[in-house]
Amino acid sequence: MRSPTLHDVARTAGVSYSTADRVLNGRGGVAEKSVLRVQHAIHELGYIRDIHAANLSRQRSYRFHFFLPRGEHGFFSVLRETLLGEAAGRATDRFLVTCRDVPAFDAERLAAELNRLEPGECDCAAVVGADSPALTAAIARLAALRIPVVTLVSDTASDARSLYVGIDNRVAGRTAGRLMRMAHRGRTGRVLLVLGTMGVRDHRERLEGAREVMGAPEAGLDLLPPIEVQDQPDTMRERLGQALRSDGAISGVYSIGAGNRALIDLVGTLPGPRPFAILHELTPYSRVALEEGLIDAVIDQKPAEEIARALDAMRALADGQAPPATEIVPTIYLKDNLPGAGRAAEKAS
Repeated sequence: MRSPTLHDVARTAGVSYSTADRVLNGRGGVAEKSVLRVQHAIHELGYIRDIHAANLSRQRSYRFHFFLPRGEHGFFSVLRETLLGEAAGRATDRFLVTCRDVPAFDAERLAAELNRLEPGECDCAAVVGADSPALTAAIARLAALRIPVVTLVSDTASDARSLYVGIDNRVAGRTAGRLMRMAHRGRTGRVLLVLGTMGVRDHRERLEGAREVMGAPEAGLDLLPPIEVQDQPDTMRERLGQALRSDGAISGVYSIGAGNRALIDLVGTLPGPRPFAILHELTPYSRVALEEGLIDAVIDQKPAEEIARALDAMRALADGQAPPATEIVPTIYLKDNLPGAGRAAEKAS
């Protein structure tokens, strides 16, 4: 049997198609008794609105604004390139996507950018932000203007934003902790945790998750005080380099954030055995480091899937529909399971 159409709803309700359409889209100007008859017909027939077809018939475009951090951060470069590619692929679905750069960790600047959005300027916004009263207020303002906001990578303003799309960062930290314990099984060790800043939730949650697993008495690991590097390679080079030089017993390093080109350079020049190293995000630099044996594992939050799910969720929110599932299960990459590694090995043999 075919699905009921709006023509069927109008016929059953005894009203014109245009009246049924006005009721369905909440445009007003319809007598209450006609509204009730249309609503009864929709329920009786089991009519389900085809949002996509309705948008096409009205030539509606989706206007989505993304606000992504800029700077020397390989992951966000990958995320930005992925977004532009996905947006181009969805152009036939009338997706109009803009990407605006904001300084990393600068919640005040991001809040200022969001406060420039006017009513009706976009259908949904996506942000990567740090915790800040100003940013929470800016997101709440957009919610009041009926502009939903989706958070990516690191959640923030959970009482004001509409949705978070990304991995469970506490679980990601616990996963890194478990890998570190496996690497030290049967022996004690000293582990250094490196993060960008405690001002962003994803770094805090990864740190907490790692501590939960590595700090257990049975783990036999000595956790050193974490160092903050603001995701900057120069700061990473200075602070991590000093830590490695002053403590030759460090047997593990877990880098929670970015700036990892400096970490890779440092471990590549150590005179003795290097620490077991775990990083986040598969970038061109971390991939080469895995292939060359300079690091041991990468926990990747799959930016292509993150962007695709974010756009699906943003379209659902713009249409007033329930968004699809948005939690992403990260991938653990080792030297042996890198994308395309099998084909490369076959060619080399």
